[in-house]
Amino acid sequence: MEILHIENLSFRYPKAEKYAIENINLSINSGEFIVVCGESGCGKTTLLKLLKKELAPAGEKSGKVFYNGLSQDELDDKVSAAEIGYVLQNPDSQIVTDKVWHELAFGLENLGIPTETIRRRVGEMASYFGIHDWFRKNTDELSGGQKQLLNLAAIMVMQPKILILDEPTSQLDPIAASDFIATLQKLNRELGLTIILAEHRLEEVFPIADRVILMDKGKVLLCDTPKNIGQNFGKIQDDHPMLLALPSAVRIFNALQIKDECPLTVKEGRNFLDKHFSNFKCADVELDYNYNNEVAVELKNVWFRYEKDLPDILCGTTVKVYKGEFYCILGGNGTGKTTSLNVISGLNKAYRGKVIVDGKPIKEYKSNSLYYKKIAFLPQNPETVFLKDNLKEDFLEILEALDVPKNEREEKIIKVSEKIGITHLLNKHPYDLSGGEQQKCALAKILLLEPTILLLDEPTKGLDAYSKYTLKTILAELKKDGITIIIVTHDVEFAAENADRCALFFDGEILSADTPSRFFSENNFYTTAANRMARHLWSHAVTCEQVINCCKKSGGD
Repeated sequence: MEILHIENLSFRYPKAEKYAIENINLSINSGEFIVVCGESGCGKTTLLKLLKKELAPAGEKSGKVFYNGLSQDELDDKVSAAEIGYVLQNPDSQIVTDKVWHELAFGLENLGIPTETIRRRVGEMASYFGIHDWFRKNTDELSGGQKQLLNLAAIMVMQPKILILDEPTSQLDPIAASDFIATLQKLNRELGLTIILAEHRLEEVFPIADRVILMDKGKVLLCDTPKNIGQNFGKIQDDHPMLLALPSAVRIFNALQIKDECPLTVKEGRNFLDKHFSNFKCADVELDYNYNNEVAVELKNVWFRYEKDLPDILCGTTVKVYKGEFYCILGGNGTGKTTSLNVISGLNKAYRGKVIVDGKPIKEYKSNSLYYKKIAFLPQNPETVFLKDNLKEDFLEILEALDVPKNEREEKIIKVSEKIGITHLLNKHPYDLSGGEQQKCALAKILLLEPTILLLDEPTKGLDAYSKYTLKTILAELKKDGITIIIVTHDVEFAAENADRCALFFDGEILSADTPSRFFSENNFYTTAANRMARHLWSHAVTCEQVINCCKKSGGD
């Protein structure tokens, strides 16, 4: 039975020349699991917000949205609030109270539900989601994964009929993201809940969807089952950027062009490789790399805590990062990865141990000398980087602060904008951009500082696959220029494809680092889908490209 109907829906933001979405026609049935994907800025978030009238952005709208046959304009406010749930990308943006139990009850209290019913529903939902162990905690004490789970539970306690989620796993580590997606699948399967999920990380959500909607430049390019899209997408759009975003099994299948059924999951991909390549071998992947003996950043037995009475976040952390190296730090939410970048950048000061930058103790850098053509730090939330009403003004301000001559500023802005691919965004307000666009613009701004050491906290958050490829190219060019790159990331595929060395942050310290091939091939969970598929054949193949190369060299079917 149809629960949501979208008819000729178009929308344009105020003063925008182009439509954010144009002539969207969709029908969604009750109980369907729909995955919406596409490049950053393709209109995914705009479409999702227009389905929830309380979140609909201001602008020029035409067309209709019907919920259970009733026009959205005629929908009762209480019905809309309770029956159409929405989970935002940033967990912190949705939490409004100070206690977990209060957050769970907040929506029901606003709906005027009787106290006894609230208590019963909250208790049931806390038990279902495993929240009872931290039921009375302060919300600001929760990890990113716990916050997002709380947001989901606070929506589910209102017993919605439709659940809309906008990239809910973008800030979660791989294990927390898997758990969150498994919870969504359980809700869909056990409660018959209709789920509409916008997501860039398609590895796990693509196979469990009933239908996948691929958006491109504000329009629906494809709407079909995952199997049909995987089987035929390469034939229909052989050079489309979204091919890079498809699950590893699908990418490998399309690259090899073998006549067979397209695998979607790791299990199916493993069976596919066994069927066609199990009797063939190829030379294993190169495991080592040559690094510069000069140290760019060193932490020696560093200890740090945010307050005197709080537990230590860094507990004797020791690490060396060499000049010109691309170094990735992975680990769970709340383990201290971001804190380690804060300490390296001087934003937080260690109470014990040494932080050495470019051969000099960090405490010897006076005033802002540490940040003048030395260290630049892109934080996890790119919005914090912007200060002005449009990007160009923001960029001009930082160049003025650096005393760059007026006649050189325009040229520098154009150069970095073309490199990052944001020239068309220069006159926009930073807050009008999508998450991926904000991330690219924030990177452009800090590159104006001309750093020799670049610290990036979750740089791929909110980026589509093609934007990640662009970022990969940019970072490779920066590395060629001798810039040292240290990133904290949950994106294991990005780390596997780009890093010289990877390390796991656990229990207050950075565990021993190794090359991606060694690091990921020896892990079960912090590893890539490609490695899970192929490790029994080629143990150190950790990227799709490496697996594809091994297949081609093996000369299978």
